[in-house]
Amino acid sequence: MPRCGAWHHSGMSRPLLNPRLAGLGTTIFAEMSELAAATGSVNLGQGFPDTDGPAEIARAAADAIMAGRGNQYPPGAGVPELRRAIAGHQRRFYDLDIDPDTEVLVTAGATEAVAAALLAFVSPGDEVIAFEPYYDSYAACIAMAGGVRVPITLRAPGFRPDLSALRAAVTDRTRLILLNSPHNPTGSVFTRTELTAIANLARQHDLLVISDEVYEHMVFNGEHVPIASLPGMRERTVSISSAAKTFSFTGWKIGWVTGTPDLVTAVRTVKQFLTFVNGGPFQYAVAQALALPDEYYATIAADLKIKRDLMCEGLAAAGFEVYPPEGTYFIMTDVRAFGQVSGLEFARALPGAVGVVAIPSEVFYDNADAGRFGVRFAFCKRKEVLAEALARLSRLRAG
Repeated sequence: MPRCGAWHHSGMSRPLLNPRLAGLGTTIFAEMSELAAATGSVNLGQGFPDTDGPAEIARAAADAIMAGRGNQYPPGAGVPELRRAIAGHQRRFYDLDIDPDTEVLVTAGATEAVAAALLAFVSPGDEVIAFEPYYDSYAACIAMAGGVRVPITLRAPGFRPDLSALRAAVTDRTRLILLNSPHNPTGSVFTRTELTAIANLARQHDLLVISDEVYEHMVFNGEHVPIASLPGMRERTVSISSAAKTFSFTGWKIGWVTGTPDLVTAVRTVKQFLTFVNGGPFQYAVAQALALPDEYYATIAADLKIKRDLMCEGLAAAGFEVYPPEGTYFIMTDVRAFGQVSGLEFARALPGAVGVVAIPSEVFYDNADAGRFGVRFAFCKRKEVLAEALARLSRLRAG
């Protein structure tokens, strides 16, 4: 991809792109989607479902639009109904007592929540510890804030956090830890013991934690433990989630932040200059979705576990080294058995070879060598689509 020097307009001596962001474009996702369309491939690249969420929730959004609810600017913090529903969700699942009036902020998805939080709390030169491979927006948002990324690498096969490396990474310039569990793209779910160690370190060094928990209801092994629920962490944690993954409405872009009033106010101060407000009618629908019965939430993980097992078995049979995820809807694999030089080359050749699209893992790393032979597959698709993808991938071994 072009570096900053390639972003010059004719006659201009300065780069159009802020040099701080040079090299951060996620063009691989667009490239893979274009390859999928051009080759008629099954697209297991980007992580979005191929079916919509509950029909009654879609109707609630349509009803809100037709009734004129949220068609104009909603309140800056989010509509009261949704803020109350978010607080109720935190109490219902995690026994966290959240004030909907002062401790909840609705955002344009979790991505904006992460961006606004990093811009709010990170000053130029501050160090931000993040666990790599990481969701691609993390690097860009840290860069936009002027921060310095300090990666802690999660390594196959278990993708466990290296707590010794984490402790060694903290300096007097460390501002915060950016946490993501269940973890995209590895599928690792951090244990209570691991999170307790991270919490102890945050308290010891007076660090903030930004905790991205969008896959909280997609756990197959272990449990999701919000780090804000651990002793001494509520006052130093910005917790983030969204409706996109839980309810399969990724296009609605309804996310949220919870935390103490001071933390939420700081994030809101930035958010008002990003999107100002967003998704008024969808906010009413998501408020209704959060009140769905326990059976709905149990079904999310149960259905995905069936798809995970199907994909893991099929990928292994096709010749991949497979790292079964504990959560999320992604599977990390290693492609060295196919004799490829890198996962990037493998992913680029795969659509033309068998008609399947995946994402090379190295795009999620600062240290590209750590993910050089990895490829990520998304399994949040209908079972018949996954079966077709696996049938195509089986030709790799046959060939």
